[in-house]
Amino acid sequence: MALTRNHADRFEASMPRLQAIAYRLLGSASDAEDAVQDTFLRWQAADVDRIEVPEAWLTKVLTNLCLNQLTSARARRETYVGQWLPEPLLAGDPMLGPADTAEQRESVSYAVLTLMERLSPNERVVYVLREAFAYPHRQIAEILDITEAASQQIFHRARRHVSDGKARTEVDEAAARRIVEEFLAAATSGKTEPLVRLLTDDAVAIGDGGGKVPARAKAFEGAVAVAKYMRGLFKPGKAQLALAGGAYEVYATTANGVPAVVALVEGRIIAVMCLEVTGEGIAACRAQVNPDKLERATRRWAAADHGEPLFRT
Repeated sequence: MALTRNHADRFEASMPRLQAIAYRLLGSASDAEDAVQDTFLRWQAADVDRIEVPEAWLTKVLTNLCLNQLTSARARRETYVGQWLPEPLLAGDPMLGPADTAEQRESVSYAVLTLMERLSPNERVVYVLREAFAYPHRQIAEILDITEAASQQIFHRARRHVSDGKARTEVDEAAARRIVEEFLAAATSGKTEPLVRLLTDDAVAIGDGGGKVPARAKAFEGAVAVAKYMRGLFKPGKAQLALAGGAYEVYATTANGVPAVVALVEGRIIAVMCLEVTGEGIAACRAQVNPDKLERATRRWAAADHGEPLFRT
């Protein structure tokens, strides 16, 4: 049926929340956009005047669509080339959603989105709706067709799975820039010792090339191994230029609420490296270099002013 302007406006008002939920559930901005579009098509086909609580109806439809995608995504991940990491979202991206509480900010961090891959689809839904959007267990139970007690149990189980024992440190934009500057200064010093001092003893470095850009299939583990890898990665030379596809620029920013290194070639983002910061130091360097997962970031980067790069090659 054709939507009235009022019905279309009601859906449009719900879009930011729906996109933020879908991104947290799927770890992919493009998949989240598809899920929200499919939700709109179902809204368009429904007898909207008979829907008593539009927000609950839309959330349930979106969640079921995401559950279907999560189930099929598990099969796709089994054949994914190398490490799988979420699609990064740069500072200011509306798909990041609410950031009023520590729980909301944490739920969209690159570290937690990666850890959520451990969860079953139902665990991921309960965790996201409860932790990031404060949905009551009664409503979550209705969405998933389970009991309220089951929703509570699933939530507690999901929180245990997501917690990795590291207390992550929240940083503002100025602090994030300082962290990235210090990290890059150490990485480009030609020595491993300055980097080792910034890293935790059990630090890891992970890259996602999706089989389209060279990325090591196995993570680097331990401060020394990570420091040696970073020293080679940021060492100026023809090999790095060839891998980048030409001369590149490096900036400091935030992505998913954490300090991030962004590398560009001719205005196109070729890498986003998110730094997980704890009280003991940098615990993880997660680099997204799969070009399919950098398209949204490149578009948003082009629409904003970022000043001068930290360095150029």
